[in-house]
Amino acid sequence: MPRSFEEVIVEKLREHMNSYADGLASGSAQNFPDYRFQVGVIHGLSLAERDILDVIETAKQTEDST
Repeated sequence: MPRSFEEVIVEKLREHMNSYADGLASGSAQNFPDYRFQVGVIHGLSLAERDILDVIETAKQTEDST
């Protein structure tokens, strides 16, 4: 069964977040600026995921109320 655009994009965001988080957990940051950069990427991806999930939820609620 084909997956929706929403499912695919959220899955991709999570894959990227998990990849960066796994890297940090295994000590991939070479110095503090690199650590801060990686944490910033994770933060940005999580904000994007949250915004996308909020838009999806709002669209579903709007669709259900019509």
